[in-house]
Amino acid sequence: MAKSKAKDTKKNTADVGFEDQLWNAADVLRGNLDAAEYKNVVLGLIFLKYLSDRFDERYLELVAEGYGDEEDRDCYMEQNVFFVPEEARWANISQAAHTPEVGQIIDNAMRAIERENDKLKDVLPKNFARPELDKRRLGDVVDLFTNVQMTDNESEKDLLGRAYEYCLQKFASMEGKNAGEFYTPSCIVRTLVEILQPFHGRVYDPCCGSGGMFVQSAAFVEHHGGNVVQDITIFGQESNPTTWKLAKMNLGIRGIEADLGNYADTFSADQHKNEKFDYVLANPPFNLKNWGGEALQEDVRWKYGMPPTGNANFAWMQHMIWHLNGTGKIGLVLANGSLSSQTSGEGDIRRAIVEDDLVEGIVAMPGQLFYSTQIPVCLWILNKKKAQPGKTLFIDAREMGTMVTRKLREFTEEDINKVAGAFDAFRKGELEPEKGFSAIADLDEIAKQDFILTPGRYVGIAETEDDGEPFEEKMARLTSEISKCFEESNRLQEQIKKNLEAIGYGF
Repeated sequence: MAKSKAKDTKKNTADVGFEDQLWNAADVLRGNLDAAEYKNVVLGLIFLKYLSDRFDERYLELVAEGYGDEEDRDCYMEQNVFFVPEEARWANISQAAHTPEVGQIIDNAMRAIERENDKLKDVLPKNFARPELDKRRLGDVVDLFTNVQMTDNESEKDLLGRAYEYCLQKFASMEGKNAGEFYTPSCIVRTLVEILQPFHGRVYDPCCGSGGMFVQSAAFVEHHGGNVVQDITIFGQESNPTTWKLAKMNLGIRGIEADLGNYADTFSADQHKNEKFDYVLANPPFNLKNWGGEALQEDVRWKYGMPPTGNANFAWMQHMIWHLNGTGKIGLVLANGSLSSQTSGEGDIRRAIVEDDLVEGIVAMPGQLFYSTQIPVCLWILNKKKAQPGKTLFIDAREMGTMVTRKLREFTEEDINKVAGAFDAFRKGELEPEKGFSAIADLDEIAKQDFILTPGRYVGIAETEDDGEPFEEKMARLTSEISKCFEESNRLQEQIKKNLEAIGYGF
């Protein structure tokens, strides 16, 4: 058994930004692997290190107890710790870091762990021995992991969990349009979670990707002093087998129990067909065309109308509504077209959902939040037991957020709190609508808008602050400034003409 690393080493690692350090080191490893393949290598290694650290921690506890049962599988399972057989423990991986066989040793470790833990069967990547993966660089990354421990105290236990999420984000950036299959930006997820407040109950995501909705739900519970194991139960489904495996690892690395069923199409092979939930949080594929609607014409889930076979937006929504219990809530990310489309019966479905008083709120989000698409999105908040029956909150957040790169915007902590705070005040009956940002509408007002739910129709235009300058004086000043600009423009035009004439290109 390898001894735990010194506590101060672990703290230093966290302080210097381990996630970034890990990414920079591991990125050297990529070589000629594409991002999709490389993702499994890096994330699989993070998960293996996590399993071994958790096992080591429990192992030392059992040694200290002195009963000689440190190799008893049951002593680990009862603490929700995966059993790691000797050949798969990090001490052995580390010793082999700079041998030609390191890739095969890691693959064998993954297989050994799967044999000992039914929950991980067919989940872990076993592609480290491939010839195109540089073994010298792989050894360097193993060394980096060897120098971090994450289990010394409760406050820092999530170091590798943070690294896992960080790498998911970086891979999303690299994979571009394919990123939507596994990653929803954390700022969007956190906004939904803060609005819904899934503090206690059953949480469901029918298109769960890598499990970000569950991670943030668990974080919400912990932040508010709850117990994740006792307070929430997690259910999900994912059709992509690779992404399903990412989710299993992402939840496992954080000690989150979840029923994800088998990877399968949610519409045709619902893994939780008869289950009802308190909270549904989801970011389904936008405007999905080939979703199998032709074979589901009479499905019981289509209470509000048959969704168009060429767009799954309202199929997703009705699937989620079907799975709500009597007091359930939904937080759903959809393309903006879902707010106003009248084609193929979508307008009728939207109207029926509004008339059933399920729509608690709509949030128009700013553009450029996703790595995978530039499509403007909105948040649908649905509630089976609204605190304000007959009323809907509209929020226009399109001008919010901060550009973190030339192409990517991020919702800040302040932005999230403002939107979530508006919902909180609305539910308490204390919200003062803010022109240009928020408005409350009843069914009659929505009907006058032909059941189009675009927030801009309801919130109006924000009033500009009066600068105190009299109108006549302001117009005189602006007119003078424009006149000077015109004069300068004319001067420059004449100068350009003269220059062109001088070289024989006059006109």
